Amino acid sequence: MDFLNRFRLLKKEIDKSSNKIKLIVVTKNQDINKINLLINENHNDFGENRVQEAKLKWNNSLRLHSLNLHFLGKIQSNKIKDIVNLFDYVHSLDNIKNAKLFDIEERVRAKKLKYFIQVNLGNEVQKSGINDADLKEFIDLLKETNLSVIGLMCIPPTNMNPDLMFQKLKSLADHYFLKDLSMGMSNDYKNAIIHGATYIRIGSAIFKKD
Repeated sequence: MDFLNRFRLLKKEIDKSSNKIKLIVVTKNQDINKINLLINENHNDFGENRVQEAKLKWNNSLRLHSLNLHFLGKIQSNKIKDIVNLFDYVHSLDNIKNAKLFDIEERVRAKKLKYFIQVNLGNEVQKSGINDADLKEFIDLLKETNLSVIGLMCIPPTNMNPDLMFQKLKSLADHYFLKDLSMGMSNDYKNAIIHGATYIRIGSAIFKKD
């Protein structure tokens, strides 16, 4: 089965579960030819982890298709200008310094992005994200900006039950009146859908080699 058939089956499965779920196809390390085939399938939500790769790949001709480009990687402050210029969503907001820089760049470029706060539910030192104990303080600080924060994002620890992590993220989002949840990847998206994901991020399940 080629990647297009995998994409079609996955899209059908997700649409059957809920028409409110957006599938973000993660195109890291994928070439333009494959991406164009997905665009021809009328898909318009794509995710990238690296700013430099995205700058090379997502040129003006692709942007003419009214696509939504999602930034999924760790945010480097010196790349924020490029992120605001190129992307429509940021899924990995996790510190106030970067939030204020995004606020400034949005004003300069007269452009509004949508943001997810990345929550480090497992308190893993090697991962980005706000610890859930610090989430209230961070949300309060974000009120000093004009950023459009729409939800929470998480990447569950590999050694923990993803259902418990997704339940926890849903509970936190409800508590802070945030409507969207960016959770679920190739190995756990079905669990995420059960627990209320509105955005799922899938790459390897589509692009894996047969």
